[in-house]
Amino acid sequence: MSDVSCGGSNCLVVRADADPSIGIGHAMRCLALAQAWQDAGGSAVFIMSTVGAALEARLRSEKMQVLRLPTPPGTDDDAVQTDGLARQLRADVLVLDGYDFGSDYQRIVKDSSQCLMIIDDVGHGDHYYADIVLNQNLHANEGLYLNKAPYTRLLLGTEYVLLRREFLSWRRRDRQNPETARTMLVTLGGGDTDTLTGKIVGALRALKDLEAVVVVGDGNSNLRKLQRSLQTAGSTIRIERNVTNMADLMDWAHMAVSAGGSTCWELAFMGLPNVVLALTEDQRMVAESLESEGAAWNLGWHSSVSELDLAAAISKLMHDEMRRRKMSKLGRKLVDGRGAARVVVALRREIL
Repeated sequence: MSDVSCGGSNCLVVRADADPSIGIGHAMRCLALAQAWQDAGGSAVFIMSTVGAALEARLRSEKMQVLRLPTPPGTDDDAVQTDGLARQLRADVLVLDGYDFGSDYQRIVKDSSQCLMIIDDVGHGDHYYADIVLNQNLHANEGLYLNKAPYTRLLLGTEYVLLRREFLSWRRRDRQNPETARTMLVTLGGGDTDTLTGKIVGALRALKDLEAVVVVGDGNSNLRKLQRSLQTAGSTIRIERNVTNMADLMDWAHMAVSAGGSTCWELAFMGLPNVVLALTEDQRMVAESLESEGAAWNLGWHSSVSELDLAAAISKLMHDEMRRRKMSKLGRKLVDGRGAARVVVALRREIL
């Protein structure tokens, strides 16, 4: 990697956790930030230990470099190598996104660039050395980051939600909520915890007059089993893999079932009524906060929800036009689509 370069001035370097089974959401919100950085005249490089072929192709199609590190994310060796690459690239900003980039890691890489930002969902660090900590969730609060450097600036809340370019053209669109929902989007992220996708598909097959698209990623180890289960004649459920038109699918759907990851903020922006399930502890916080705002229906921890529970909840929301209208309105109120641009402004202030 001795000849790496950023390909221009104003270099944003992203070190993202991109394990196909757990990290796609991290990578995709970093893509949104990198796109906004490009739109402001900069260039972007992603450093990854693990990256699926589809994600790497997507990043390269966006004119972003992808560099691979052979070391596991979060180790001291990883931090030293990332530090070296950031120096070679003459990074103006280094962004960390993933659960493995703790206090020691931040301390090691802090001097690699003029500005270090960490994207954090739960306040997992013992101490924060970053110049900026970004938490785009409703549950974000200063109490999560009491142990931080005196210079650390916090960007907290849904005004900083990172949305990719594909969503921004829908900013002024008004969603129409029919009396009965007939189309559904299912999106659970890159993986498939405890075959949850299959459980949801089973629930959908018990319902009538409902067309569904199930989006899966590289990390779904049950894809072939799902495809076989849907090969029966007349199935109104189809599987889409590694989609690049998520905004179009959200516009097509009348409602959704999702995990409690960053996709929830995309759904909120699109005004798509949503039944949400928690697959991780931080997703539990997202799901609970969304329901408290009336912007989603939280069914709780994924393994505690049966196929019958899912079918009942989906059917109820299908036929509750007023609740879906309320969810749409409140979701659009939470996320205005300008978050990535606001973060870029904050970063540029740091490097001036």
